Amino acid sequence: MPTVADFARQSPYSDPGEYRALLAGLPTGLDDVCAVARNVIAHYRAELPDLSADRHGEIDSRWLRRILAVDQSRHPVALAEPRELGSRVAGCCRDHSLFLTSALRERGVPARNVIGFAGYFEPPWHHDHVVTEYWDGTRWVSVDAELTPGDFPFDVRDLPRGPGAVFETAAEVWRGHRAGTLDADQYGVEPSAPPPVRGPEFVGGYVVFQVAHRYGDELLLWDEWLPQPSPELLDRLADLLIRADAGEAAAEDELWQWYHSDPSLRPGRTVTRYSPYGEPPVTDRLDDGQSRVIDQSS
Repeated sequence: MPTVADFARQSPYSDPGEYRALLAGLPTGLDDVCAVARNVIAHYRAELPDLSADRHGEIDSRWLRRILAVDQSRHPVALAEPRELGSRVAGCCRDHSLFLTSALRERGVPARNVIGFAGYFEPPWHHDHVVTEYWDGTRWVSVDAELTPGDFPFDVRDLPRGPGAVFETAAEVWRGHRAGTLDADQYGVEPSAPPPVRGPEFVGGYVVFQVAHRYGDELLLWDEWLPQPSPELLDRLADLLIRADAGEAAAEDELWQWYHSDPSLRPGRTVTRYSPYGEPPVTDRLDDGQSRVIDQSS
């Protein structure tokens, strides 16, 4: 079973590699680190809606070292030095969270990405979202690295969590859907999105993502490796996630053992990568911190 200290170790995705010194040079305050994440990475939809086609591939920079490589090719300076918005690396909430998670891990602070849904951008709609949670010595604290204090009438550095709260994990939403206490069609990419990027199937897929990100496989939100998991499988995963989040050691142990022993649950050497831009899906081989396309559909 993983201990809290295990979450202070870098994953293959969060490891900064040769750019470790850049993270060492970051300011110490949590707000400051979040600001640097936004300085390096811009949201491809909210901030860079007119990104040229030749830059679409930036959003697939799944490894933090790759994100930093793109940044440094344009800005060979400290990460806190201001970047023009249009020259920042195109990414999304997953990348902002991965940046913060990595920076905290570099300081020996246990941290991990959490997959879920935010109800604070366009209520009553709940956007798919990724945040970072870190261990403060007593409990796990959730942080939205994309926001600055004062953006909303709650603490963005200590997000309210739980069913019906401003941020709900995928597991909590799935349980609510199965219990009939919420409308899963109000959860997805955006209000105008059709299935399968909204609704029960989408929420169920994010339960699998929540487990993967918890244990260091912080894949892109448009990757796929376990097509159409059964409702019964998702029920069990969601139950274990919720119990583990509540501090139940037995549930954490069972979930960790299952994830690492079931080859159908954990991503293997390849994943299918889809595109938010509607480009053809590809099969990516994941080796040594690099993504290699080994098959592309026409």
